[in-house]
Amino acid sequence: MATPDLTVHGAGIFGLSIAWAAARRGARVRVIEAVAPGAGSSGGIVGALAPHVPENWNSKKAFQLESLLQARDWWADVHSAGGTDPLYARSGRLQPIADLATLALARDRVETAKALWQGRAEWQVIRATGAAWEPASPTGWLIHDTLTARLHPRAALGALLAALAAKGAEVVIGEATTTGPQVWATGYAGLLALSDGRERAVGNGVKGQAASFRFEAGALPQVFTDGLHIIPHGDGTVAVGSTSEREWEDAHSTDAQLEALIAKARAALPCLADAPVVSRWAGLRPRSRSRAPILGDWPGRAGHFIANGGFKIGFGMAPKIAEIMADLVLEGRDTIPDDFRVEASL
Repeated sequence: MATPDLTVHGAGIFGLSIAWAAARRGARVRVIEAVAPGAGSSGGIVGALAPHVPENWNSKKAFQLESLLQARDWWADVHSAGGTDPLYARSGRLQPIADLATLALARDRVETAKALWQGRAEWQVIRATGAAWEPASPTGWLIHDTLTARLHPRAALGALLAALAAKGAEVVIGEATTTGPQVWATGYAGLLALSDGRERAVGNGVKGQAASFRFEAGALPQVFTDGLHIIPHGDGTVAVGSTSEREWEDAHSTDAQLEALIAKARAALPCLADAPVVSRWAGLRPRSRSRAPILGDWPGRAGHFIANGGFKIGFGMAPKIAEIMADLVLEGRDTIPDDFRVEASL
């Protein structure tokens, strides 16, 4: 291809999404990936796009809301451009309510969500029906929100790659000549590079383990119970995740902690009792010290930019992060929230 207008390092969810946002605006884009698309945490299997609770509002929650609300159209454009389905659906989520105090809080959030979610999604308190796809609830009540969505991470990356190919973008595995603006979306390795020479690390890697069952759940909502995400996917699987491990010996191996997670999922939804496990995954998710994404100029490296720190919310944040990074790099418009700026994590 001709000399690119933008080079993106890293073919995970942040890198490919930013590349797509730039290519859609007419930029010539080159993506350089060291190993393979999705080789880091973006190649997982969970794909829960879930909002924070609608209270104690802050810039991070507001940003996430905007991204979740724009996701349906954003992923539809990706699908249309490349012809590959990311398996996105805004299917909602069910959560059990453990006690009367939690029930009162959940009902208060019904009203808060009406104001904060702009009438475009609802936080509901509903009676449990005893259906097979419901978590047991001690109070007989469930939270049902209509904002939560899902996509299959690997399908989403495939859809982005297809859309980029349709726009003439180049994806290079290995090394390539780089010129012009550079966006570094390199996950855990990128956090190590950004931390180099600093007194404190700007972030670290948190290991996660997840599994998939072969089970056709169609468009049923996600379930979140006892810290466990159970997500029906459009490919006839149900994903279960995930652990959060600060210490590990092998970042990419699964072990007894995942087996315990699988058993926990079968206990939470007995309809999964005989569903075979068809996939196991482990990897490192990049977590910034502030727990927020890290976006903006790389200090001391003119023309270089950072997009990192997706941790557990990278896929949900990706549509809006992609657009504001394209604004910054291609058009010089800086709308990055203060909490997300690189200097906030240094």
